[in-house]
Amino acid sequence: MSKKISVGVIGATGMVGQNYIRLLNDNPWFEVVYVAASPRSTGKRYREAVAGRWHMSTDIPSKVAELVVENAGNVGSALGKCSVIFSAVDMEKEAVRKLEMEYASKGFAVISNNSAHRLTEDVPILIPEINHDHCGIIPAQQKRYGWSRGLIVVKPNCSIQSYMIPIHALMQKGYRVARMIVTTLQGLSGAGYPGPSSLDIVDNIIPYIGGEEEKSENEPRKVLGKVSGGRIVPDESISISAHCTRVPVIDGHSACISIEFGEAKPSLDELKEVWRSYRSVPQELDLPSAPQPPIVVREEIDRPQPRKDRDAENGMAVVVGRLRPCKVFDCRFVGLSHNTVRGAAGGAILMAELLKVKGYIG
Repeated sequence: MSKKISVGVIGATGMVGQNYIRLLNDNPWFEVVYVAASPRSTGKRYREAVAGRWHMSTDIPSKVAELVVENAGNVGSALGKCSVIFSAVDMEKEAVRKLEMEYASKGFAVISNNSAHRLTEDVPILIPEINHDHCGIIPAQQKRYGWSRGLIVVKPNCSIQSYMIPIHALMQKGYRVARMIVTTLQGLSGAGYPGPSSLDIVDNIIPYIGGEEEKSENEPRKVLGKVSGGRIVPDESISISAHCTRVPVIDGHSACISIEFGEAKPSLDELKEVWRSYRSVPQELDLPSAPQPPIVVREEIDRPQPRKDRDAENGMAVVVGRLRPCKVFDCRFVGLSHNTVRGAAGGAILMAELLKVKGYIG
């Protein structure tokens, strides 16, 4: 590519925003030229705005370090500087919804890490390996709101990333998933900084994360749904029961999944072969952030583990293991994904790469 696409990050000083900055630094297609955050950071150099709270393992990219932080609420300040906005603002849901709509109305492609538009009928919740075809609703979205170039797409909840791609791989091979019981063990970084206090989480598990169980039960249905009549119709054929817990792990969301299939009951060896051979559009298009392979199968009895497996394929792969028969349903396994990479900024960047190839941005 001769010229990179100029992008902006709003909510750039938070944990997800910092991950955007880190991951986009080496992206061959996109370049961060605009950063924005809350009014308390406005007017500062980015390095000053995150001084003492830069939580990434690498240094602040030098070009971004010197950018002046703008007010995320001032949409006009981004005009003429970039065409794509990665949204990671920390605001009330209705405020996020209105702000993202305003950016889209001004012609920006808004790629959001927030949940504000996940239930909006004509806004796709994208996992590029699964529902890349949902990009096809964007023209209807633009027509409805009168946008010539603007659009909104959203990333799903980070907790469903650890098992939805393996589930989709099985469905693609014709195995109908009728029911699922899912228990997530979610890392601390999923709560943002500073997250739960040490007195709450050390030597402890918190068996409640507000809103997570509802998202884990409902968002997969939209991801697996169909575009029809200018809206995304959720797939109601799957019954999902979710338990969501916070555990004392820094990064990595694990999930223990039990599955009941329909009529066709694959063997364990067949399941593993499906996962190992699975490839989808991001891999076929060789998108820069696409994991090769998207699913990593571990045979060890005690894997996957967050510390050992969350960084597989640069944190973009789903790692599965402990596949075995289930005495209630048909089979059970453990899935793991990196919640701040695949589940947040990395997954959104992959979405942007898909949209670029499809011709919706750039």
